[in-house]
Amino acid sequence: MHYPIGLLFDLLASSSALPWNITVHFKSFPEKDLLHCPSKDAIEAHFMSCMKEADALKHKSQVINEMQKKDHKQLWMGLQNDRFDQFWAINRKLMEYPAEENGFRYIPFRIYQTTTERPFIQKLFRPVAADGQVHTLGDLLKEVCPSAVDPEDGEKKNQVMIHGIEPMLETPLQWLSEHLSYPDNFLHISIIPQPTD
Repeated sequence: MHYPIGLLFDLLASSSALPWNITVHFKSFPEKDLLHCPSKDAIEAHFMSCMKEADALKHKSQVINEMQKKDHKQLWMGLQNDRFDQFWAINRKLMEYPAEENGFRYIPFRIYQTTTERPFIQKLFRPVAADGQVHTLGDLLKEVCPSAVDPEDGEKKNQVMIHGIEPMLETPLQWLSEHLSYPDNFLHISIIPQPTD
């Protein structure tokens, strides 16, 4: 429940045909493998916690703290009821930044890999270097996960996926964060083995 469905698709089934075949079991919940969701309130609390964490990285929590409780509720209700306009009316504020700052303070991202035991990698990473140079997806991966972009033998072994697409490594990270973040305002990046077919 705590991973977006698009991320799960990128990680586990990106070469599969759509739609997925889903089997629903009504007995013997796998408590050892999955977190049990006690209520809709727990999902809402998790979502808002992620939104607050993303805003802390982007704006030192200034934007979300200035919002009223009704704005937080509108974000959640827009997402829950699949009402893009209702959600985006509030989320737009979380995606803005002053022009003089050239981007967010830090990019909220998580990198997931199917070949490691770590659930994900998350570090502080600025969208613009100290010298004013715009950081790209390739810059982020070279710093955080160099084996994903610079294989030792020179042969590309991994695919970098966001929302089912493989963006170019030259894509500015700020642009990716503004346009390809999930509703929780995080950029969820999957690194999967290169398909062999």
